[in-house]
Amino acid sequence: MTAKGNSNTRNASIDFEVIRIDLPREAIYRRLGYRRDATRISPQQTAEIEGYMEEAQSLISLKGTVLRLPINELSPSRVVLGKKVIFESRHLARFLDRCREVALMGATAGPEIMASISEDAAGRNVTRAVVMDATASEMTDAALDWILSYLRPSLRRENKMFLPRRYSAGYGDFLLENQRTIYRLLQLDRFGVTLTESCLLVPEKSVTALTGILDVAS
Repeated sequence: MTAKGNSNTRNASIDFEVIRIDLPREAIYRRLGYRRDATRISPQQTAEIEGYMEEAQSLISLKGTVLRLPINELSPSRVVLGKKVIFESRHLARFLDRCREVALMGATAGPEIMASISEDAAGRNVTRAVVMDATASEMTDAALDWILSYLRPSLRRENKMFLPRRYSAGYGDFLLENQRTIYRLLQLDRFGVTLTESCLLVPEKSVTALTGILDVAS
């Protein structure tokens, strides 16, 4: 892992140019529809799936960033971060109840894995494409967990903690168009990520989320 920034500096992002994590195998199998107690997989199938997972891992280049911002206003339907960042959302305001800060985060698996998935999905090997897609999705999501784990020691020193869950644009009444603001704040273009007119991140295996930061005593 290579990090840039200072986890004790407020309103400054911390960038992770390389994020290395183990394959989240259980999550990948769940995404593929396999259940430990209900699905039987032959040794041959298992070997094939595991091989595709490892191939996907070799094509994934996880990068990410995180930004802490103070909550300056929290009303039943509105959240104001810093001085100018306004999110209109009852669900988000409820989610951040009792929080004084938020952590905005983003991660991407890079373009190489998506190129391989697209090639396979076009007819070369659909099974490989499905497994690689699931692997990329779960690894990118796990990168956000990794970022939060990286920050937890510094939060403990401040007597603070993260909420146990994350929240993303497009959930509830927190409209997907808020992705534009999150994209701008995190400056995801630095990682080769672009945003479409419909507020979708490209490469596809790119994600953003936020979570609240609580005082331990609150």
